[in-house]
Amino acid sequence: MSAATPSRLIKGATGDWEVVIGLEVHAQVTSNSKLFSGASTAFGGDPNAHVSLVDAAMPGMLPVINAECVRQAVRTGLGLNASINLKSVFDRKNYFYPDLPQGYQISQYKSPIVGEGAVTLDMPDGDRVTIGIERLHLEQDAGKSLHDQNPTMSLVDLNRSGVALMEIVSKPDLRSAEQAKAYVAKLRSIMRYLGTCDGDMEKGSLRADVNVSVRRAGSTEFGTRCEIKNVNSIRFIGLAAESEARRQIDVLEEGGVIEQETRLFDPDKGETRPMRSKEEAHDYRYFPDPDLLPLELAQSKVDELKAHLPELPDAKKARFINAFGIPPYVAGVLVSEPALSKYFEDMIAEDPTGGRADPKVAANWLINEHLGRLNKENRTIETSPIPAAANGAIATLIFRQVISGKIAKEIYEIAWAANTDLSEPKKIYTYDDVEYVVESRGMKQVTDTGAIETIVDDIVARNPDKVAQAREKPQLVGWFVGQVMKASGGKANPQAVNALLKQKLGL
Repeated sequence: MSAATPSRLIKGATGDWEVVIGLEVHAQVTSNSKLFSGASTAFGGDPNAHVSLVDAAMPGMLPVINAECVRQAVRTGLGLNASINLKSVFDRKNYFYPDLPQGYQISQYKSPIVGEGAVTLDMPDGDRVTIGIERLHLEQDAGKSLHDQNPTMSLVDLNRSGVALMEIVSKPDLRSAEQAKAYVAKLRSIMRYLGTCDGDMEKGSLRADVNVSVRRAGSTEFGTRCEIKNVNSIRFIGLAAESEARRQIDVLEEGGVIEQETRLFDPDKGETRPMRSKEEAHDYRYFPDPDLLPLELAQSKVDELKAHLPELPDAKKARFINAFGIPPYVAGVLVSEPALSKYFEDMIAEDPTGGRADPKVAANWLINEHLGRLNKENRTIETSPIPAAANGAIATLIFRQVISGKIAKEIYEIAWAANTDLSEPKKIYTYDDVEYVVESRGMKQVTDTGAIETIVDDIVARNPDKVAQAREKPQLVGWFVGQVMKASGGKANPQAVNALLKQKLGL
């Protein structure tokens, strides 16, 4: 990892500082049953409704590895360009917590299932940053302690106990809160494409421990790190990293010493607070789990899984750029979520006329118009009331100059209203539906230059003062364009309007 650029340094009272961040991301494996039992992984059940005897650590119960969880971990490792270890070992990580029934967690320590890998981040400022992956290992989740259900005692829900987690440990390569956020977003995107984790942070399917230290600008020595546990949103990951870095800088500049410890982030106060002193590996007394044999994989099985991986975000982004000429930033937005990239590709699929929407027009329409409306209405692309085919039709008609941009927005509003009003019998779902609206309502763009010229001549004749001003300041032609579009009900072809106005005004 290269040294931090000046823009990433944090200014302190005594000079510039660099933040060093490493992340341990815990991702719940997409599987129907838990890592070592057949109990359901379904979210939202009644407390202790999805608990087997193994999960509850009843005497004599032995764990049995879930082959699907192993498969998902290997596929994730391949998606992270990581090495797959054909032999790995499950260990017991010993510590006490009320919602850890066994008194230990079955995890992996020295021999994880996935070794070193890397993730490349395309930052908004144009930087491309490669973040090293140290390892990915499988482990079982603990249950959940509930402290607000009873005034005199804490209760324990073991529904999550035994759920399979992938812990993805980064190298300390991150140099800003923005990079940390982009890294987690990229991991989530990759796993969603793979179908190995749904990435739902509100449900606890993805959370991160954020390791933060600071050092003087130019120093190569790492400072003492503190770990911020269980941060459950990308925004909070950034805020936690920023606030902890600032806290450590303040302590050091006042002559204090950073104590290695585990901390929690308080989003209401925007600050971290101490939780406990930081444990080291020896504190957990790791040893191989005697109930589980070493996990051995055949290289042929790994090769088979690799051969059937879906197209991942980086490859899809490169294809959108090279095949369609879409700008890198726009392509990055389109591939950020698998559902969004599929929607876009459905927009540019062949339509009933044998054509297809222009990719650039479709991408701009999707991002600027449709995503903006979805965000405003608190909807996602999965809950879009307007199907991709209908938005693709609008983009196609814009590109073919059948409708203007202004008319396109009117059609969009008609489609939104029709598709969200339960009492509306006529839904607008297909290319043909959109074309019917255009035809039946007379919304086609006017390309007849004679008709447009009549409007232009009238407006020019009625505004001699504006004509004189436009000849002095040609940019004022925009006023005339607006007047012509208004007079034509937004149907006049903008290119024809501009050409005629420049001719009539002598520009």
